Amino acid sequence: MLVVIRGAGDMATGIALRLRRAHIQVVMTEIPRPTAIRRTVCFSQAVVRGETAVEGVTAKRAESPEQALELLKAGSVPVLTDPDGACIPVLKPDAVVDAILAKKNLGTRRTDAPVVIGVGPGFTAGEDCHAVVETMRGHTLGRVIRQGGALPNTGIPGLIGGFAGERVLRSPADGIFRALAEIGDQMHVGQAAATVGGEPMVCTLDGVLRGILADGTPVFRGMKAGDIDPRCKVEHCYTASDKALAVGGGVLEALLDLTGVLEEEHG
Repeated sequence: MLVVIRGAGDMATGIALRLRRAHIQVVMTEIPRPTAIRRTVCFSQAVVRGETAVEGVTAKRAESPEQALELLKAGSVPVLTDPDGACIPVLKPDAVVDAILAKKNLGTRRTDAPVVIGVGPGFTAGEDCHAVVETMRGHTLGRVIRQGGALPNTGIPGLIGGFAGERVLRSPADGIFRALAEIGDQMHVGQAAATVGGEPMVCTLDGVLRGILADGTPVFRGMKAGDIDPRCKVEHCYTASDKALAVGGGVLEALLDLTGVLEEEHG
């Protein structure tokens, strides 16, 4: 079975890990300049560096759909620079998973593949996809929705270690992001993790810097640019989150269920 995952950020990477471990082949797509925060657990870094690894799984940049298939044979996860999903009609996958997390549908259609799954808000099962997987932390996280959509985006991060919005660091201005700290660093309230145009991006709580934009990234005021984990476990910076794996489990469930339905319908 071949699945194309649109997006290669931390959530999409958690999904890819779940599918790969279930012996499902995965090809991922990404934008030319990824803006991932949790870069140590994002296959999108293959676009930037040519190759990256998360939890023992290696992803490599592919220059074409044909090269992606060759990388699959070699055991890697191919990542194509393909924001529009142009590779989909070429690869003819068994399923497409939209995990861009744009909070809206950026072009995925229910006709893209026999099975199409939307991740998070912005999709409607039965209209632009066959199923939606919930991404909001709480009782319904990772659940498969077969009619309707996910809970609307509140703009407030879920609780981790008793903190929600305080965990997120945002750019203080428009300009070029200049990182002063690295993922895994211990940070303190009032400490600057980066600057933009000379203005500091100040930490709002103590904890480990779980994610931060790459140095030199163009940003705008208010853009999410960092993530503090108050649980202070450095090892969490290098493994997929509980949320990403829960959503990945929901995608795997939806994929197997919908594939099984198709097989029954066609004998």
